Amino acid sequence: MRALVAAGLVLVVAACSSPEPGGNAPSKAPAPQGLKVEEVAGGFQHAWDIGFLPGGAMLVTERPGTIKLVRNGQVTPLDVDLGDVQARGEGGLMGLVIHPDNQRFTVCYNTSRDVRLVTFRLDGTKASKVKDLLTGMPSNSSGRHSGCRPTLAPDGSMYVATGDIAQARNPQDRTSLGGKVLRIDAETGEGAAGNPFITSANANERRVYTYGHRNVQGVVFRPDSDQAFSSEHGPSVDDEVNLLRKGANYGWDPSEGGTKGGYDESVPMTDLQRFPDAVPAVWSSGSPTEAICQAAFWNGKLAITALKGSKLMLFTLDAEGKVQNVSVPNELNDTYGRLRAARTAPDGSLYLTTSNGTDDKLLRLSGTA
Repeated sequence: MRALVAAGLVLVVAACSSPEPGGNAPSKAPAPQGLKVEEVAGGFQHAWDIGFLPGGAMLVTERPGTIKLVRNGQVTPLDVDLGDVQARGEGGLMGLVIHPDNQRFTVCYNTSRDVRLVTFRLDGTKASKVKDLLTGMPSNSSGRHSGCRPTLAPDGSMYVATGDIAQARNPQDRTSLGGKVLRIDAETGEGAAGNPFITSANANERRVYTYGHRNVQGVVFRPDSDQAFSSEHGPSVDDEVNLLRKGANYGWDPSEGGTKGGYDESVPMTDLQRFPDAVPAVWSSGSPTEAICQAAFWNGKLAITALKGSKLMLFTLDAEGKVQNVSVPNELNDTYGRLRAARTAPDGSLYLTTSNGTDDKLLRLSGTA
């Protein structure tokens, strides 16, 4: 699997770790002590992502197709037209990012035709559509491997984590937006300046930053560095944390070079035999998988949530982004069920969501990791 690079520390979502090829497995660190978990609000349904607004308010997306405004512990449904959201299986209303003006936000969701990014303008408890920022990301009618989470980079561009929709050719096809980390202009949706394939005649390829992914759940930027990490679901083995390198292939190819018509999930997550230049993960779960989800940097560590593993993992990283050790806070080890979102708040605390399906929680984690 691939790994995430954090400013000194890494958050891991698996109970056990496997070494990267040719490396050593990171040690397990003692569970951090003195952490405080606060239930900020409840009653959500598959709470998917979190965005912070001025004055301590937050937006929380729910997979069935609703957005909730949370202020001072009070939860108010946002008046916004999301009637074209198609919520099936893993798909529906997913990631969210607040723009720097604190008035616009962009969400990612499945429709009957595609997965798309749509930008809205917030006005109190209402939001009006500004534009379809990016349409045509592939979608599976079952919702499988939909991705999809946008994150703003320090340079103002938008990175978008996408899934391969369980279609074998998508990860290695750079003209497909599935199974990629995209880097786009946050205002136009076009490929951002400086992208690795920006001179391509194909508009989709111009948006690609990295490829060869299976089902990317999020991208996070390490503070005070140029490192970006992605968290990714593996098949029956090897969830991955990857350190992203411009234009790199991360080695997932369930079509086996186009020789297979089906979706062969027995191939390695990072197939170094087929792709010798593929980038190995900085961390992988081995077996069993944890269904790692979103990643955030918190207190110098990389924190990653786990759905199946029902835990939060904290990774300590060195300056190069290699994982030194991993710890799991007891307070979040199979205590709240499936954990999905992870976003660092302006006050330095870490906000998480549960994703159990009913009465899901918005949690605030404070203390020293």
